[in-house]
This record gives sequence, C-alpha cells and structure tokens, in this order.
Amino acid sequence: MVQITTMRDVLFTPRHEHTHDPVKPVRTQLDMEQDILLKNNLQAERNRGYFIGKEIVALNLVSSPGSGKTSLLENTLLELKGEADFSVIEGDQQTTNDADRIAVTGIPVTQINTGKGCHLDAQMIWDALQELKPENQSTVFIENIGNLVCPSMFDLGERKRVVIISVTEGDDKPLKYPDMFASSHLCIINKIDLLPYVNFSVQKVKEYALRINPAIEFMELSCTTKEGLGDWYNWLRKETATHAMA
Repeated sequence: MVQITTMRDVLFTPRHEHTHDPVKPVRTQLDMEQDILLKNNLQAERNRGYFIGKEIVALNLVSSPGSGKTSLLENTLLELKGEADFSVIEGDQQTTNDADRIAVTGIPVTQINTGKGCHLDAQMIWDALQELKPENQSTVFIENIGNLVCPSMFDLGERKRVVIISVTEGDDKPLKYPDMFASSHLCIINKIDLLPYVNFSVQKVKEYALRINPAIEFMELSCTTKEGLGDWYNWLRKETATHAMA
C-alpha cells in the first residue's frame, strides 16, 4: 500500500468582517495499491508451467545461514543419485563454495550470486534453468540464500518449500519469522545430535509453527549421524511418485 497525502491551500475564501479565524488548508488523502511482486509472480507462474510440462519436482530449500542446507543436499545427492536425475541451483551473495561442494557429487549445478541481494527471484531461476536444462521427470533443488525474511516473499514456481532450522538457532524461529513458516510445506529440524548440548525444545518449535501453519509437516534429522535421513529420502520418493501420477 502506497499512501499519498497532499495539502492544498484554499485559494478563495469568503470574507467576513468580524472573523479572525485562520484559513485552514484542505487535506486530501489518496490511497493507491500496487502489487510490487507482480512481475516476479508472473515469472513464477511461467516457471511453474515449465516444471509441470517437464514433470519436474522443484523444491525450494530455505533457512537461516548455517542450518545445514548444503550438507543435507550433499547427503541426499550421494545416496539417491542412482535412483533419479537431479540438478541444483545454488544461491549465495558471494563465492561458489556451495556449488563447488555440490559439483563434487557429480550432479549438475549452477551458482547464482546476488551481490547485496538477500533472496533469489523467479527470473533468476528461469535464467538458471536455461543453463542447467534439467531432464524431464527429474528433481531440481533450489538452495536459497540463508535468510528467513526476504525469500519468504518470493514465489519461484517451486512445487514445495522446505524450511530447515537447526537446533543451534533457538526454538522461537517460527514466531520471529512467521511468513517463512506460513509459506512452507515441510519443516526439517536439523542437527538433532546436538540436542543434549543446547537449550532447544523440539516440541516448542512444532507448537509455534503449527500456530502459524496448521498444515506444515515436520522431520527431525542429523546430517552428521545420518539419523532421520531415511525419512527425508522417503519423503522425496513420495513427492516424486505423487508428481508422476498427477
């Protein structure tokens, strides 16, 4: 909402000999609404059509910095690359560090550096897809920039949004960043091997997230000990199978 308030003085006022009241300006208020995300949303629909047409499962991975998105991807790609075709779009403000890590797995990957930008947008994804050229009936992982605010606003055309939170971050994240949890389909609670050493309540995270999004699913895992990774792999298999039948 953009609000514009203008002030204009009254040019002509009746003259009254016995009044000394000051002339009061007339206030005019104009309310104008503009969808600043319209261009992005139109491109997101184009992306979605591309994914549907090629029967691609596109997953947008979002989180704070250091939650373990790249580690989760590394484990996933190494374990499942014999089962399906994968490709990865990596988003960061600077460096190709994460893309380099993914490239070691042998999976096609492209890096998007946003400079001072704090999120990926739909046009960036479209441009990356033209470079990657993912196979039909494949899975595309989009590793978004580490940020729980800006990426929540930008639809990329993905099939599902997966928010990852590590137990080192604090269990109040859903309350502090509600838009991200409201728009996510799955919440992965990562680094559960560290639970004995941190003040973190898995129950509180779930309770807070469900207040915001009653439909959100949860998963608990550790990329270090591999605990819970099987559940994640089965979730991916289910998403792929469901998409193929749609």
